[in-house]
Amino acid sequence: MVNQSSPTGFLLLGFSEHPHLEKILFVVVLCSYLLTILGNTLILLLSTLDPRLHSPMYFFLSNLSFLDLCFTTTCVPQMLFNLWGPTKTISFLGCSVQLFIFLSLGTTECILLTVMAFDRYVAVCQPLHYATIIHPRLCWKLAAVAWIMGLIQSIVQTPPTLRLPFCPHRQIDDFLCEVPSLIQLSCGDTTFNEIQLAVSSVILVVVPLSLILVSYGAIARAVLRINSTEAWKKAFGTCSSHLIVVTLFYSSVIAVYLQPKNPYAQERGKFFGLFYAVGTPTLNPLIYTLRNKEVKRAFWRLWGKDGESKNT
Repeated sequence: MVNQSSPTGFLLLGFSEHPHLEKILFVVVLCSYLLTILGNTLILLLSTLDPRLHSPMYFFLSNLSFLDLCFTTTCVPQMLFNLWGPTKTISFLGCSVQLFIFLSLGTTECILLTVMAFDRYVAVCQPLHYATIIHPRLCWKLAAVAWIMGLIQSIVQTPPTLRLPFCPHRQIDDFLCEVPSLIQLSCGDTTFNEIQLAVSSVILVVVPLSLILVSYGAIARAVLRINSTEAWKKAFGTCSSHLIVVTLFYSSVIAVYLQPKNPYAQERGKFFGLFYAVGTPTLNPLIYTLRNKEVKRAFWRLWGKDGESKNT
């Protein structure tokens, strides 16, 4: 049974309608969180300590790893607490902080993945001018733009969402405080909030995804003009990890924020939201380390072993 002892907070229903599933999800989420911490911390460590990884690609990757660490830490501890026991409550302050940070970091990741696509585009399509175009100063500026846009989006959207007149039962049909779930909880007029959510989804999800697709379209055209099999393999190795991460991230984001309003979509959206919040930060470092020879070589060098011999 769901504990309803907190009248001033909210009840995160999550998967309480499937109590047999909660203990399984607790183990899955806990293991995923530990892997997220381990994998992303390792990437941050390697990117900092290994001079051979002091390049724009790994600068953006370390930003993504730091972002994923913060992203999951915002929601997973509360999620684990709710999955383990009957108490599903979260205070209004806790919900507000979670909403603000989660929204900011999610937006930042959308922009950062677009920046990383631009980096890959220049690396493949303008290789001779790569060092001139993607210089350290520009890297810092692009990363700053991503983080600042995330902060601005959260400042703009969080207050109107929290000012909504919420229904007395205060039951959020989700496992964390997100804009769509809080809009659904409102008993008042949500027209402005829905328009705001739709506009921000187009600007911060559809537009960045479109730019990523345009970048990879240009990359595909450039690669098709190359007759060298070795060059094809190099281009694929350069872009494949990022393309997989983009596919996983944006497919789950679209399922959460651009889904139709009906009970089936809401239930399905919770599982996509779980993958969005827990799965992608876990898989990102695995995708980049398992498919990236430079990262694997840096790992072996960190342990004092010959990275070249380990990857031959």
